[in-house]
Parts: sequence; C-alpha cells; structure tokens
Amino acid sequence: MSAASTAEYDLIILGGGAVGENIADRAVQGGLTALIVENELVGGECSYWACMPSKALLRSAQALRAARQLPGAAEAITGQLNVEAVLARRDYYTSNWSDAGQVQWLNSAGIGLIRGHGRITGTKKVTVTAADGSTTELTARHAVAVATGSAAFLPDIEGLDAARPWTSREATSIKTVPASLAIIGGGVVATEIATAFAGFGTTVTLIARSGLLSGMEPFAGELVAAALREQGVTLLLDTKTSSVHRGSTDVTIETSDGQTITAQEVLIATGRTPNTRDIGLDTVGLKPGDWIETDDTLQVPGLDWLYAAGDVTNRALLTHQGKYQARAAGDVIAARATGADVMDAPWGRHVATADHAAVPQVTFTDPEIASVGLTAQAAARAGYDIRVVDYEIGHVAGAGLHAEGYKGTARMVVDEARKVILGMTFVGPDVSELLHAATIAVVSEVPLNRLWHAVPAYPTVSEIWLRLLETYGRPAQQPSA
Repeated sequence: MSAASTAEYDLIILGGGAVGENIADRAVQGGLTALIVENELVGGECSYWACMPSKALLRSAQALRAARQLPGAAEAITGQLNVEAVLARRDYYTSNWSDAGQVQWLNSAGIGLIRGHGRITGTKKVTVTAADGSTTELTARHAVAVATGSAAFLPDIEGLDAARPWTSREATSIKTVPASLAIIGGGVVATEIATAFAGFGTTVTLIARSGLLSGMEPFAGELVAAALREQGVTLLLDTKTSSVHRGSTDVTIETSDGQTITAQEVLIATGRTPNTRDIGLDTVGLKPGDWIETDDTLQVPGLDWLYAAGDVTNRALLTHQGKYQARAAGDVIAARATGADVMDAPWGRHVATADHAAVPQVTFTDPEIASVGLTAQAAARAGYDIRVVDYEIGHVAGAGLHAEGYKGTARMVVDEARKVILGMTFVGPDVSELLHAATIAVVSEVPLNRLWHAVPAYPTVSEIWLRLLETYGRPAQQPSA
C-alpha cells in the first residue's frame, strides 16, 4: 500500500448519486469547495439501476396496451412488442452504464471527485480507500454529508442467499428476458417489475405476505391487482415464502400454505436497507447499518458538522425527495459556513418540511398510481377531522376520450377544520401528469373555496378536480383576504 495523500475541502460528500451531486452543486453555488467520494458510478442508483432503466422497460408495453385499447389505433396494431428494441432504449437511458457524462458535469460545475470507498474516521475526517489499496486522508473545513443511499433488503428466508436472487439491480439491467419470473414482495418495486416483465411475455408469479402496495389508499392496490391479473400475472397474496432453492435450471419457491412455484429467476423486492454498514459511523457515536436521523436542515443531532440526505435518512425513499433534501442541505451548509442567514422555519429555504406530509409519489404500474400527502388512514391517525371524497375518473369526459373504458379512481382527503386538502390519490392511465397540481394544492394549503376558481380545461382528465369539488360541495364561508 502506498503512502496516504491528504487534501482539504470545505465540504466532503460520501456518495455520488443524484443526492450527493445536488448537495455538492448547491454548496459550490454558495461559495464552498466540495468533493464527492464515490465507489461505483457517478449518478447512482436512479441513473443506472432504478428510476431511469425501470421506466424505460415499462413505457413501451404501456404504450402498446394503450393503443390496443383505443378503437382506430387497435386495428393498426399487427405486431408484438420488440423486446430487443426496448432493451436497447433502456441501454441508451443508462448511458450503457458509463458515468462519463456525469463526471463531465461534475467538472463543469467545479465539483471534485475521488474514486474509492469513503469512511468517516473522526470529526470532519474521511479516509478514502481506492481499488488499488491506496488511501487519501481528507479533512472537511466545514461539513461532511452522507448520501450513500440504500440497497435491497434480503429477508431471512431459508435458502435465499444460496439461490442468488435478483434484486432490482439485476431486473433493470437484464440482457435477456427470462421465460418465467417469481417475485417476492408486494410493494412498488415488485408491482412495477411484474408489470414490465408481463409486458415482455414472461410468465410472472408475485408472492406477497399481505396485499399489494400497503401504505397507499386501499383501492390503489386493488386496482393494480386486477390489472396485473388481466396482464397474466399470477398473484399469491397473503402468502408467506418459507424457502427458496436454486436447481440446475430453475428456482423453486415453497410457501407457508404448501404451494410450490418454479421459475427461471426469482426477484426479492421486500424493502430497502441503508448503505451505512461500513462508512465509519461508529467513530462518531452512531450505529453502523442504521438509518441516519437528521433534523429538517438535514443535520445530524449532536454533530453540527455532519449531514445526511436521501434514502440513508429514511425520511422519504424517493429520488426527487432526496434531491429536494439535498438542495436544502447544500444551501444550509453554505449559509452556515459563510455566516449567512439560516431560514430554518417550516417551509424555509434551508429545511425539508415537505418530507413530513407532502411527499409526491408515482408508481408506474398500469394503471399508474399518483399520490401526495396523507392517506385517509394516516390523516385520521394524525388526529385530523377529515372528510374523504372519491370519484371515478372514468366518468370525466376527458378520461373517456383518453382511453376507451377508462378505469380509475381519485380520492381527496380534506381537513374539515381548515377546508384544505391533506392528501390526494389518483389511480388510472397516465395519472402521473395530474400529480403536480395536487402537490401544489397540498403544499400551499390552498383553501377549497379558492380551488373552485382554478378552472380545469375541457375536455381533459384534469376535470376530475371539478368533480371532486362538486362532490364535496362548495364551502359557504367567504374566502379570507
């Protein structure tokens, strides 16, 4: 091992995914120097193994199904999905797993990069070990930020490790499509991958110990379950996996109720675990392998120089929300370092207030699920006096024009004391494009009587807003000035 080199920066970031990049970018724009430490590809999980490749795998079959459901277009469809072309398009959107473009952007933004595994070794100290065993000792003048993300959680199932299961990484980076796939899990990754591979013609079996998409409004999981069955997916719900065994050609899964499922591959999609096991947390009094708790400025309590953002905090495991946290963290690190005013009141520039009750999310199944804010159950549990308004999206003229036999549901959860929306959920074809309007309504706490003046264009699916308001009824009180 060669002698260690040393370097100093204002800010050192562990992790060069989208979150780490955004922390660095905001800090540099605030006048600091910043260095990213990354052991894999710059751009991280979202760019190469999650958001981008999974949506590229989903989109083509979704468009084909939509065309087949529309008279006039359906008659023009004579061929089947070209899986090879889908995979080629996926390769394009992952830059063929090359981070050259991301590295070029770092250089243009004035952000430093060092390749290797970073570990915190003391207050504002990081040691980086490169692939060749050489080390670099880094010192942060102001802060260290952890943005190392999360990895697939592997549950304690007999034989699972030896069976070499797929995680979302293997599923999104496939070179050939398996004839059959068993999926263990019932959340977002499980349902999206089931949708994608059913579109490829793979025989898919999904095994979930409860229902689908728990934590969302119940009708979301029900509508997705019905659609997956229509797409040919076998659903084994309320079913526990007891063992997994890989043979010479196939994988065999045994369930607690005595069923046996055989598939060419098995995907485990049962949640995420933080990438904090080997980054030196123990040197600063934190537990390796745990999520990192932060305040709303993304600072770790008791360590005024340590920050964390993204999945690793367990605040909201979504790329867009991690980037939102990163912007707040980079800005506040720069503000504190330069003595500028810190705006840490709720909804201020330097806090991630939206993490608590205004998180938008899209599940790219077919139908899509788009939601923001609190579900009815979560709002009631939080003590709000609520009213729930549901409306079938297919009853809106624009929905009928968009897709023949449009099936979907919208739910509005209203805080009756303030007459504002606490949460919205849409389930249906292409409802992701409705989400940002709902996010603005929830974040801004727009009173219902003001929303009546936000007139949806006709005939669009957005007319669902008017139908929800009509179903609720127009508040009688005068709007405040």
